[in-house]
Amino acid sequence: MISQRSGNESMLLQGNQAIARGALEGGVLFCAGYPGNPSSEIIETLAEAAHDLPLYVEWSSNEKVALEAAAAASFAGCRALSSMKQNGVNVVSDFLTNLSLSGTKGGLVLVTCDDPSSISSTNEEDARVFSQISDIPLLEPSTPQEALEMTRWAFELSETIRNIVMLRSVSRLSHTRADVRIGDIPVTKTRPYFDPAKPFHTFPTVLKHQKRHEKLRRAEALFESSPFNRYDGPAQPDLLVIATGCAWNYSMESIELLGLRERVGLLKLGTTWPLPRKLVTEYLKMCDRILFAEDVDPFVENSVKALAADLGGEIGVKEFLGKASGHIPDTGELSPGVLLHVLGRTFDIPWEKNDYRNRVSEMIKGTVPPREFGFCPGCPHRGSYYAIKTALAWDNRDGFVSGDIGCYTMAIWPTGFNQVKSVHAMGSGLGLACGYGKLEQFGFDQPVVTVCGDSTFFHAALPALVNAKFNKADILLLILDNSATAMTGFQPHPGTDRTAMGDATEPVDVEKLCKSLGVEVQVADPYDMKGTAMTLYDLMQKGGPRVLVLKRKCALVQGREGGFPYRMRVDQEECLGEACGCGRYCTRVFRCPGLIWDKAAGKARVDEVICVGCGICADICPQGAIKREEKA
Repeated sequence: MISQRSGNESMLLQGNQAIARGALEGGVLFCAGYPGNPSSEIIETLAEAAHDLPLYVEWSSNEKVALEAAAAASFAGCRALSSMKQNGVNVVSDFLTNLSLSGTKGGLVLVTCDDPSSISSTNEEDARVFSQISDIPLLEPSTPQEALEMTRWAFELSETIRNIVMLRSVSRLSHTRADVRIGDIPVTKTRPYFDPAKPFHTFPTVLKHQKRHEKLRRAEALFESSPFNRYDGPAQPDLLVIATGCAWNYSMESIELLGLRERVGLLKLGTTWPLPRKLVTEYLKMCDRILFAEDVDPFVENSVKALAADLGGEIGVKEFLGKASGHIPDTGELSPGVLLHVLGRTFDIPWEKNDYRNRVSEMIKGTVPPREFGFCPGCPHRGSYYAIKTALAWDNRDGFVSGDIGCYTMAIWPTGFNQVKSVHAMGSGLGLACGYGKLEQFGFDQPVVTVCGDSTFFHAALPALVNAKFNKADILLLILDNSATAMTGFQPHPGTDRTAMGDATEPVDVEKLCKSLGVEVQVADPYDMKGTAMTLYDLMQKGGPRVLVLKRKCALVQGREGGFPYRMRVDQEECLGEACGCGRYCTRVFRCPGLIWDKAAGKARVDEVICVGCGICADICPQGAIKREEKA
């Protein structure tokens, strides 16, 4: 179990679990975060451990609140951790740049899990820049083992310099698994106490800014001898690779595959801000060609180049290969294939850019079935977007949907009938709608429907709804309330009845909260697609801020809680197939995975393995061939 106190044994851990274990071994007492892939498992693992250890864990309403709560624990002398994905660091940045001025007391660690190639994000972003903006140390583990050890040490570093420390993971590290050697979890006897004689604030700001720089210099001095930085290779390499994070693993593999161990030196940097200048200078003197390997932006590359400029004639003229030179792509996730191609080209060793990918593809050929982005069988969002599509067609004024982040974002694709036309940050769908809703005086007459999920509503949409009420914006907000933070793993939020630790709590009622603002609020069932479409159409004809709550549990949550009432079938006598004239509407347009086209029979049928029995597809067949039958 992740919470066992004794160590000195190996445990198979995911990268995020290793970070959680490192926090426990570091004596963490207070943990807060907001779910977002690829970071979610950190708080989930700590919440599980809280059943056995004296530990408090929460899912906060958003990332800023999470870091503020963790900082309060630090001010009272407790070791604390706050975790999030890269987008969340944007949310906390206002508080973070102030917190790093006031400093901290108990060790405080901010974990950001970045998502190169935006595997499960709306953007590709490098959160490391916030360590520079805030003048705080940055650590970058390369393996789950190092993730544990770095996290554990980060608390000590934080207390040594009395400031927050950032630890950065990426998707591939967060979600990989490896044998990890665990240590002991200490018995902590910290009694929280905030000393009124030692306040935490940012004044006098200039003096605090100066002290922040001094703290950073103390961290740099510690980084010079850090075991998280290491060199492998010859004393005088033909090429020096400076790598961070997962890119170090890719570099090692590439050097090995190409047989370049006697020609290429590999400098691994785990402490990437502030740059350990003396250490880096030592290795820059060894070689005149330097290749940088890192995700996402040229963060270390730019720092090393700036250092080289400062050193002037001491190290001589260098040739830098990286994102700026075009040797490494400046967008997308770095991979072994990219590095193999770059190193192969540099040393005249034939290796095409796609060779690595092709080799891996050949190894897994036939084992991974093709699939498209789509809503799950029974997903209420399918019914919601069908109703939206219908209502907008009835209205016939070129209306559109201003979207948001969640499972429902997939409505930019056919699974949601291509209804969502804009997606940005959490809560931005409603914020944009506030702008559209004030353009009538200039001749704008298109109805705009904006959607957000229940978790997103609490996270970031509430201020925009207050703004709409205050400024009398003409907005129609649909809150897709599926009783879960579904896209990131069904974590609880203020609208659910359980906390991260499983304790019962009174949920915040979305309908009542909206009504308290004095806006019109109605509730509908997305499974009743025609009724919901009619309600939507009526609301489109009105003005001012109004809200429609589409309430139906996530199909996966419903499946765990007892399932659905129907057994579905397609009456083969009534289904006309290609002769119907509907153009296979059920499988081509409605696209529920539980409905499939039987090529041999030339008719639709229900895949009983996939179908959950929600029953809404019975309403879309023009022939009425899809039948609902009550389960016995």
